[in-house]
Amino acid sequence: MRRVENSPVTSRPDSPAPLPLIAPMLATPGSLPPAAQDARWAYETKQDGQRAVVYLPGDGTAGLRARSGEDITGAYPELRALGGALGATPAVLDGEVLALDREGRADFQALQSRMGLAHAPGRAARAAATVPVHLVLFDVLHLGGRSLLRLPYAERRAVLEDLGLEGGFWSTPGALVGHGREALEATRAHGLEGLVCKRLDSVYEPGVRSRAWIKIRNMTVADVLVGGWSPGKGRLTGLPGAVLVGQRTRDGGLRYVGSVGTGWSEAERLELTSLLRELATDTCPFDAVPPTAGAHWVVPRLVGEVRYSIRTRAGLLRQPSWLRLRPDLTPAEADADLPDSSA
Repeated sequence: MRRVENSPVTSRPDSPAPLPLIAPMLATPGSLPPAAQDARWAYETKQDGQRAVVYLPGDGTAGLRARSGEDITGAYPELRALGGALGATPAVLDGEVLALDREGRADFQALQSRMGLAHAPGRAARAAATVPVHLVLFDVLHLGGRSLLRLPYAERRAVLEDLGLEGGFWSTPGALVGHGREALEATRAHGLEGLVCKRLDSVYEPGVRSRAWIKIRNMTVADVLVGGWSPGKGRLTGLPGAVLVGQRTRDGGLRYVGSVGTGWSEAERLELTSLLRELATDTCPFDAVPPTAGAHWVVPRLVGEVRYSIRTRAGLLRQPSWLRLRPDLTPAEADADLPDSSA
């Protein structure tokens, strides 16, 4: 679990106090709360973008930091105008940066063209003209010199909505209290990624993956680490035909969970080929060597997201398909749901 140190964010000289850096609170994968407790929870649409904590010092500027603590302000120049939205009132907000498709749904693949441009202002400005982003705000952590972290979610949410943060590149979507099953069914009907359930009385826990927030994905997906690849054939000669993926166990091992050979575009396969070559190693990173002829091993630093039908009794992913690289996650941040290396 990664935490961001409580160091100040620069504010204007006449501000009452600098803003503290706050690591985002994280949700735990799970299922809907019991029906008897439904009214104690709020439900928000699970967004498919880049998590960002937003810093508004009250001097007309805005800063954004990723889950890792990295300053990503420069990657999204269209969000700079948010700095004046609250006037001289300093604030720290929690949200998600999205790229939207024509139907208004989050498109992570499109967002990837924007990520990583924080230190390339010219490229970021050009990308903003063709793939604009939208910031969805869902929490307020600090306001007017006062920390709100110990307030219950319901009170923080009311404060956030009273701020009226609606603009061309940002918004504050509503949260539904109760009716969790209906909310989940609505996300499925509209082809959305899923639902985040938040307990109304929960405080904000910086850097903690908490059971007070539960995320539910509509697709059966998993975060995996790429530990190797097998060569392609025919037109794919010299390229990866499939990647060999694993998941961390609770005792720190890397369990092989399958070979993924579908789901890439040609451009994605070429990008992956370059990344795999940079990470080449002679040592198999898996606890047990997969039964794959001609396998090439890599240091397991690449995090990917795959979709699959079911898990076999041996823990392998059945009919896996590649969804995307996750450059916003480190190997330690990838979700893992395997018990231990002996299971």
